[in-house]
Amino acid sequence: MAQIVIARVEDLTDEGLARWVAGVPLPRFDSAPWVPPRPLSASRVAIVTTAGLHRRDDEAFAVGEGGYRVLPGDAAAQDFLMSHISVNFDRSGFQEDANLVFPIDHLRN
Repeated sequence: MAQIVIARVEDLTDEGLARWVAGVPLPRFDSAPWVPPRPLSASRVAIVTTAGLHRRDDEAFAVGEGGYRVLPGDAAAQDFLMSHISVNFDRSGFQEDANLVFPIDHLRN
């Protein structure tokens, strides 16, 4: 299979993208770890996001900051602000529905 050089993924056709994805090497596992099933209500879930979310009364993330914040699980997604800074980052989805980057309300359902 010929190697495809990608300048920008959005420039690929659907067929080109499918060929590229099919060529990405993936690990193979002979078995899966045994884990006893447990109801979600008895499980602990962590949401990890790079959106730069913080509570409204917290200081915003600084440019280039690599830290993290622990967000309370009893808060609504709308209680958070996004301080991720990039001219390439579209915030319109977050502004319409904060659950796109922090799906806490969906986990409660």
